[in-house]
Amino acid sequence: MSGSTDVTDTRPAAARYLWGPLTALGLMTAIVTGVADQASKLWILKVYDLAAKGAVQIMPFVDFVLTWNTGISYGWFQQEGPLGQWVLLTLKAVAVLLLWIWLARAGSRAAALALGLIMGGAIGNAIDRLAYGAVADFVLLHAETATWRFNWYVFNLADVAIVAGVAVLLYESLWGDSAVKAP
Repeated sequence: MSGSTDVTDTRPAAARYLWGPLTALGLMTAIVTGVADQASKLWILKVYDLAAKGAVQIMPFVDFVLTWNTGISYGWFQQEGPLGQWVLLTLKAVAVLLLWIWLARAGSRAAALALGLIMGGAIGNAIDRLAYGAVADFVLLHAETATWRFNWYVFNLADVAIVAGVAVLLYESLWGDSAVKAP
């Protein structure tokens, strides 16, 4: 048959699960995200020394406030002991592996970038957990009036990357734009 495009993938099964046409883009995004997250945390901890300064107002609705999160998102499931921390690290490693497998099957550049942001954020926070036993969070958004104050949770650049990645994946799943599809 002259028009057949049936080509058998001869790569080993592991290679098919872990590598696709957009995997390099997603992994580069993950690396840049993880490095940027760690650089921001090293700066806030070692250069700016936020621990010694306490709360610092940056704008009327943004403060730098150092908190150490021993749990997961929003401070849920706080883990003080080493067993709990290792369980959280193991869950994070499994999540990153599953995201990598998803990345190998990504059908658009937007999905690959989004998965890379999520992976990079997860890896950045995992590095904190390994280095400090907790995740360094330091940005506090808030709103206040004379009689009322609302504080958002304290977060870091890794958290921003994860939320942005999830938002892009949600957008893709609901309104997917054919302009961002892979060639």
